[in-house]
Amino acid sequence: MSTPHNEGKKGDIAKIVLTPGDPLRAKLIAETYLEDVHCYNTVRNMLGYTGTYKNKQISVQSSGMGIPSMGIYSWELYKDYDVDTIIRVGSAGAISDSLSMGDVAAGMGLCTDSAFVSQYNLPGTFVPCADFGLLKKAKEILESREIPHKIGTILSSDLFYTDEKDAVAKWKKMNVLCVEMESLSLYCNAVRLGKKALTLLTISDLPLKGEAMPADERRTGFTVMLEAALQLAVEADA
Repeated sequence: MSTPHNEGKKGDIAKIVLTPGDPLRAKLIAETYLEDVHCYNTVRNMLGYTGTYKNKQISVQSSGMGIPSMGIYSWELYKDYDVDTIIRVGSAGAISDSLSMGDVAAGMGLCTDSAFVSQYNLPGTFVPCADFGLLKKAKEILESREIPHKIGTILSSDLFYTDEKDAVAKWKKMNVLCVEMESLSLYCNAVRLGKKALTLLTISDLPLKGEAMPADERRTGFTVMLEAALQLAVEADA
């Protein structure tokens, strides 16, 4: 069985999946860390791989950029391929002064400027959160490896370029850690389908200071976070 966006068949994809946005980062993770690896998806060049890491079957599926794209891939992974757990591994721009370039942020909860949640027609505001078990285990791994990190609320945004130049800065008063563009649909799909999700982010930009990590480092400079995420995948229940 395949979907319009994934040519993988049932059984090709592991119960636990890492989802970087960048297809080339997915390829790098698979070829660097996984054994007995095979590519199960090339549709739209959204590369997907399955292999083993420390004797546990793990898949890596690129999600593309933005909440809608992550919404498609995570829904299909959960619904059509019976995936139990998705760990997003990506980059973010720091909002909080407590984060420096290269630090890791774990998304306990989300805020957003997206209308994605409106599809549920709820009589209020739904605030999606990470799976507590995954978050707790991630915290233990990050602490044991002495990786500089913060756990808290992240902004999942529809906007990379915006007319309002201080839009990101306004979230600082709410102690939001950082901004990224995919986690909202991932967390919502996980909750809606009774699955597990967590986002781990490497800080690649300091937008309030006008600093950014070079493009080549965005693909290769996330080793510390990726290895923590892989260990989390090994220790997770899925």
